[in-house]
Amino acid sequence: MAAFNLTPSDPSTFLLTGIPGLEAAHVWISIPFSMFYIIGLLGNVTFLSVVGKEQTLHKPMYLLLCMLALKDIATPTFIMPKALCIFWFNLKDITVAGCLTQMFFLHMASVMHSSTLVTMAFNCYIATCNPLRYGTILSNAQIAKLGLVGFIKAVLFILPLPLLLSQQPFCANHIIPPTQCEHIAVVKMVCGNITVSRIYGLVLMFVINGLDLTLIALSYILIIRAILRISSKKAHQKSLNTCTVHICVMLTYYTPGLFSNLTHRFGQGITPHIHIILADLCLLLPPMLNPIIYGVKNKELRDKVSKYTCRR
Repeated sequence: MAAFNLTPSDPSTFLLTGIPGLEAAHVWISIPFSMFYIIGLLGNVTFLSVVGKEQTLHKPMYLLLCMLALKDIATPTFIMPKALCIFWFNLKDITVAGCLTQMFFLHMASVMHSSTLVTMAFNCYIATCNPLRYGTILSNAQIAKLGLVGFIKAVLFILPLPLLLSQQPFCANHIIPPTQCEHIAVVKMVCGNITVSRIYGLVLMFVINGLDLTLIALSYILIIRAILRISSKKAHQKSLNTCTVHICVMLTYYTPGLFSNLTHRFGQGITPHIHIILADLCLLLPPMLNPIIYGVKNKELRDKVSKYTCRR
């Protein structure tokens, strides 16, 4: 707990404490965190390599999974180098500019991830409910355009967060308990009026998460209804397998985040280091689990990965 008695000597820096209360175990905690990161990195790089080399996988569904894989590589990479510097070398200082930059990329990646999941739900809906027009409605070019729209939306929606905070004075105590610069943690460091930042953050959360989840839920209600009407057992099973992959990927993204938010807001009796560990796992576990889900649930991809690795 000594970290809370320290204040950065430079007013232009913050102090990331890592996991307060577990400073003595930082090195041991870094071991599973590093393993999760490396496994996720290898899995997603392998997936991208196989899809890039195999022409038969150049389809809209795999292009969407490639977008998720790129995001799953980027998100933990935004936090792990600094987290490992804290765990291994006790290097806790981060500049205000660096903190706001990390915050921007973390939240931007989250918005892009959510947008990609909506596109995946729409892709599954078209493939199940209107398969004859699938090729004309969703081509690789259309998916690329939707990805670009999602990227522009993420930048435009998230950019005001660091811009608003950069105009505010920060208090003398620049200590941030988590291992990364989340918006909710940085806002607490502001000594000025944060009403606009708080309102914008809440509106952003409800507009993006609420709208995306509503569209995803509506798509899968229509998809499940269409699947139940399919008479062919083979077509029924194929549609169900495709949608199961998408649903599992969505659960790995939304479930840990929802659980972490609920414990943060309503679990007042839970110690702070539990909240921080949960927040870190929410950023590390989905990138590790997603390639496993692709491989287990998708026979075509599993065969191509086996062919590629055996050839190696």
